[in-house]
This record gives sequence, C-alpha cells and structure tokens, in this order.
Amino acid sequence: MATALIVLAAGKGTRMNSDLPKVMHEVAGAPLFAHALTSGATLQPERAVLVVGHGAEMVGKAAADLDPEIIIAMQDEQLGTGHAVAQARPALDGFDGDAIVLYGDTPFIRPETLEAMAAERSAGADVVVLGFQAADPGRYGRLIVKDDVLERIVEFKDANEAERAVTLCNSGVVAAQASVLFDLLGGVGNDNAAGEYYLTDIVEVARSKGLTARVVTCDEAETLGINSRAELAAAEGVFQSNARAAAIEDGVTLIAADTVYFSHDTVIGRDAVVEPNVVFGPGVTVESESRIRAFSHLEGCHVSRGGVVGPYARLRPGAELAEHAKIGNFVEIKNAQIEEGAKVNHLSYVGDARVGEGANIGAGTITCNYDGVSKHHTDIGARSFIGSNTCLVAPVSVGDEAMTATGTVVTKDVPAGAMAVGRAKIEIKPGLAIKLFEKLKAAKARRQKGS
Repeated sequence: MATALIVLAAGKGTRMNSDLPKVMHEVAGAPLFAHALTSGATLQPERAVLVVGHGAEMVGKAAADLDPEIIIAMQDEQLGTGHAVAQARPALDGFDGDAIVLYGDTPFIRPETLEAMAAERSAGADVVVLGFQAADPGRYGRLIVKDDVLERIVEFKDANEAERAVTLCNSGVVAAQASVLFDLLGGVGNDNAAGEYYLTDIVEVARSKGLTARVVTCDEAETLGINSRAELAAAEGVFQSNARAAAIEDGVTLIAADTVYFSHDTVIGRDAVVEPNVVFGPGVTVESESRIRAFSHLEGCHVSRGGVVGPYARLRPGAELAEHAKIGNFVEIKNAQIEEGAKVNHLSYVGDARVGEGANIGAGTITCNYDGVSKHHTDIGARSFIGSNTCLVAPVSVGDEAMTATGTVVTKDVPAGAMAVGRAKIEIKPGLAIKLFEKLKAAKARRQKGS
C-alpha cells in the first residue's frame, strides 16, 4: 500500500518564549519536524506534506532544504488538529493510499512503531491510533478499548471516574486510508469549549459509519512532545543517551560517553575510538578503525578508515580524509581533500585545497584561500614537504615531492621536485639590542619622573 506522511508543524509554541516557530528549534542539529520526517521515511512515502502556520516561510524553506519534493500546506488559522490535517487534502488529491499523521514537535516516534501501524492497517483496521501506557496519565486523552477494538477517545475533561482510571493514552498519531481520513474529518464538528476541530473525534465518526479502529502501542518515551525550553533540553538528553548507547552497541569505543555529542545523522564505523569532549555536527561519517581525539569538532566531513583527528581539531564542511590521514592539534580543515597517509599535524589551516598522498604539512601552514571576494584552490602534490609557517597564496600549486622552506610565502607554482624559498634577508646588528633597551628604559624613567 502506498503511503503519504502528513506532518503537523503549524504551532507557534508560546511556551518556548522564542521568536522562532516551535518546530524550528533543534534536537541533535536538526529542526524538530525533521525527526518526524526521518521516522516516516522508513515507510518510503510517495508524498510528504508539511502543514505550516506560524513562521510558515521559515519552516517551508528549512523543509525544502531537507527535501525539495516536500509539499507545503498552509493553515492560516489554528483551529485544531483535525482542521490542520484537513489542510493537507488538496496536496493528496488523487492519492490512493494510506496517510499517517505525525507531529512536528514529537521527534522520537520510532520507524518500527510506524511499521507496526502500517501492518495493522494491512491487517484490516480502517483507522489505527498510536497509544501508550502512561506512568502518570494526567490530562492525556484516554483510549477506551473493548475486545481489541478502539471504541472511542475520551478527553480528560470529559472522562468519568472509570475512564480516568484508564492508563492507555492517546499520542495523536493516526493512520488511515487518505480518502477515508478526509471523509471522517468531514464529520468532525467543533462543538467543544475551545471551538476547535479535533483529529481524535474521527474515531467516534468511524464507529458511527461501521468502520473498525484499533490501537498500536509504543513506549511512552516515543511520544515525548516538545512545548518548552526545558522539554527541548530533556529531548536533547534523550537523543544523546540513545545515540551513545547505539554507537557502543555497534562496536564504537566511547572513552567518556557522556561527553560526546552526536548529530541526528552521525555515522561511525566499528572499532572507531572517540575520545572525550568530541562534538559531531550534521553530516559526519567516520569509518572503522579511526580515532577522533579529545575536544575535536566535526561537521559535514568524512574520515576514512584509520584516520586520526585531533586533539583540538576542527573539520568543517567538505573536509574529506582518505585512509590513514592524520589531522593534529589545533588544525582546521575546510572543503579540502587530504589524501592517503598525508599529515597536517600542528596549528595549521587548510581550506579549498588538495593535499596529496603522503604529504607533510608543517606547523603553522596556511592556505590563503580568500581574497576578500572569491575563494581559490591550493593543490599540494604527493609526498611534498611544506615547511613550518608557510603561506600558500591561492590559486597556487606545489608539485609532487616538492618542498617549501620554513617561513616561505608561496605566490607562484612550485614544480615537482623543486624547493621554494621566499624569506626576507636577515641582518645581524651586534650590540644593538642592549643599546635599544637602555634607550627605552631611560625614556620610561623620564616619563615616570615627569608624572
């Protein structure tokens, strides 16, 4: 059965006390709504609809950056969850498949849970609702089930004493055939205290039409919704804890796990070692047998097998390390290819460049890649030796097995096997240092006496 996602992301999030729409706040380096889309991706949806409202332009742009094919539906007025889902109807016109409703502020629904809901639909349930056993049911809506059939969803304020004793609660996540879902919404009214159209009311409408509703359950932690900064911080903690546990289970050594921070898409191979206080931004892949040393920050980069990074290194987007490349302390790499066995070990910046196989980059080397308007490329050949404090003024190339002398400013191409020397001539003035200091001290004494 074909599937479509409907992700509700129109809320303002007043409790966030923020100028950002609630769903633009991030967990693990990705907007909240992106996590729902990622979970839903396991169903290989034919269409994905994001229903936006507050900050629509900002949310829509962020969504398009993640998936150019995502469909944006506008909810101009926030009149309840049922009204929000109804805004997706034009985007699913002619779609003959199931629709699953997710929430942009609920980032932890597991793909396996959605697969279970899809399986229940395939088994014949007309409407499938995701529920959970709540440790403290509080004011959650209660799922009233009899003989494995969901009879109704009762809001806390409308529940009697027996219904409030029920601990099976409603997450709000729903699956149904798209045409059935929108037909049921047509029967939902807004005769309630808030004057809103509630998605949960479709269960009662379905029952009145002789349709079957069933419940799939998940762990309560999956249904964690984000409505405040405190809950956002708690969600980050949950994600990091789960990501660390998964990495360890996959054979990664985390020397001080609680100090390592993952992004939503971090990939680390088996037998890699991650030392304390490492931060992975979005878009990082680290292959097996690599070592990421302490206090390093990686983003948008790839470290091949056996690579070493850090300590105190920074890999920025476009950094590509081949096998057994080494990036040392206080080194920054940006949009550069470091080929097999090459070393950039100390206090250097390499940007918009290629460093050839087996090359050695001396301490304090800088590729001067920006002229104030445009970026330019530096090409450093295989097995070349770049002396300490070399400035490579791009665009420039250094050939294979070439060398630059310490302190050289390279402004033109260096042929293979050649050595570039570009230093100012040094002059030695005997005794001048003593005379100069005596002069400076005397001047200082006169100033102090005058004051």
